[in-house]
Amino acid sequence: MTVAFLGIDLAKNVFQLHGEDPDGTVVLQRRVRRDRLLTEVSALAPCIIAIEACAGAFYWQRQFEGAGHQVRIIAPQYVKPFVKRQKNDRNDAAAICRALKQPDMKFVPGKSLEQQDIQALHRGRQGLVNHRTALVSQMRGLLLDRGIAFAQSIRRARREIGALLDEGAPELSELFRSMLAQLYAALLALDHQITWFDREIEKVFQANETCQRLAKIRGVGPKTATAVIAAVGDGAEFSNGRHLAAWMGLVPRQHSSGNRNRLFGISKRGDRHLRTLLIHGARAVVRTSARRDDAQSNWIRDLQARRGAAKTIVAVANKNARVIFAMLQKGTEFRVA
Repeated sequence: MTVAFLGIDLAKNVFQLHGEDPDGTVVLQRRVRRDRLLTEVSALAPCIIAIEACAGAFYWQRQFEGAGHQVRIIAPQYVKPFVKRQKNDRNDAAAICRALKQPDMKFVPGKSLEQQDIQALHRGRQGLVNHRTALVSQMRGLLLDRGIAFAQSIRRARREIGALLDEGAPELSELFRSMLAQLYAALLALDHQITWFDREIEKVFQANETCQRLAKIRGVGPKTATAVIAAVGDGAEFSNGRHLAAWMGLVPRQHSSGNRNRLFGISKRGDRHLRTLLIHGARAVVRTSARRDDAQSNWIRDLQARRGAAKTIVAVANKNARVIFAMLQKGTEFRVA
């Protein structure tokens, strides 16, 4: 039995293996428990293993590569068309193996343990930021029910709610003020936690020479630079800058047929957090271009006059993604046009 291609349907406790020889004949179908998976895979001759991108995929990638195998990670939406008949673990594993052998299949870039650590920092911080935004919205809504309104800014919320608690608004009952004080304390605690994550991301940024080079691009700061390294590493999985920009979802969504080409808004594929950071950075570049007189600012102003602010912001983000790819591939410094 020679297994050349092995599809593994990952799970928490029970894993399904589907192996085929070079001719495509099924030679292995087995269910394996978690504590036996690495032993079973290590016993096989070196082969190409395919797994779906999911929680734990990068951990298993490192384990299987340590056992001498080549590992390919496939996005779930690319596996789904190859599932035959009913959905179950056996059919899923077979579909993963089938997708692996497609000549034009696109694979998910692998991640080292360091990249996953940086990504965990960003995910932890974003979760706290989302929680803080929800908490502020909740407090604003509760106060609006009592006739007190203020702007949506989190900075304004800290100031206004703090003043209400210090001065004591007569229209607020004692019970409501006590409840509001608890929510306000939770807001301050979230601020403190987010600040800790910001400091840790800054430490990662200062320790990484590549991040510091990327941060010289207008619209790219420490958070964007570290997020890029966490998501794509050195960019070796991408063929060119446009490929990277498309992976980030910064290209138009297409629905064309025959001679009729139809383009819509951006596809929003890939890493949403990274795309959001690039868009926010591009928005700042567009906003400040009116006060600058360089080649990039002139290009931005001309584009904005012709296509509007929203498309200009996406164009700047797309361009920054391509510049990032070139710098990662060539190891060069950022050069102002």
